[in-house]
Formats: sequence, C-alpha cells, structure tokens
Amino acid sequence: MRQAEIYRKGILAGVLTEDSGEYRFCYDDSYLQNEDSQPVSLTLPLRKEAYVSPVLFAFFDGLIPEGWLLDVALRNTDISILDRMSLLLLCCKECIGSISVVSVSDNEGGV
Repeated sequence: MRQAEIYRKGILAGVLTEDSGEYRFCYDDSYLQNEDSQPVSLTLPLRKEAYVSPVLFAFFDGLIPEGWLLDVALRNTDISILDRMSLLLLCCKECIGSISVVSVSDNEGGV
C-alpha cells in the first residue's frame, strides 16, 4: 500500500491511496469542514465518501510530467512508465499550480 497526502495551496486536502490495484482519494475531514475549501479538481468535487478507481484518477495522472521532463525522471530511476503512482510521488511534490503530492512515508520522518 502506498499513500500520498494531497495539499491544495499548502493545506492538506486529502489522501490518495494505492492498494491491491485500486486507487482511493478521500478528502480530509477538517478540509471538508472549512467553508473556504475548494475541490482539488472539478472531477473530484468535495464529498465525505471516498472516490475509488481501478486506475489512477485522470486529474492526478495529469500532474505527471510529459516529454523531456518525464524522460529525465525515467532515465534517472528504475521506475516503469506504467507505474503511475511512483511517478506521481517522484515528480509532483512541488509541481506547478496549487496542488502538491507528498508521500506519506516522506512525512513520517517529521518532514
């Protein structure tokens, strides 16, 4: 099981989990309670119930770089282009825009 915390403008919005070939995205309860909160994507409106998919949600997959930047990431790691969760965790901690993806294992060390 791999997990990533999803931040919107530096505020924890939810958690993305990959487990047994299934992806889940669930908004954080405190994020949902804040009346100023916005969805991370129009395709993932605010709701308490988890979103579940057999493939990585298109919004998160769209955060993964393409072209020469993806080539650089693939050349410098042993990650397969098919391992979308690993690419998301590797490349999207500080991506352009309001969303950041931080591996839960990165945060366990107090980072």
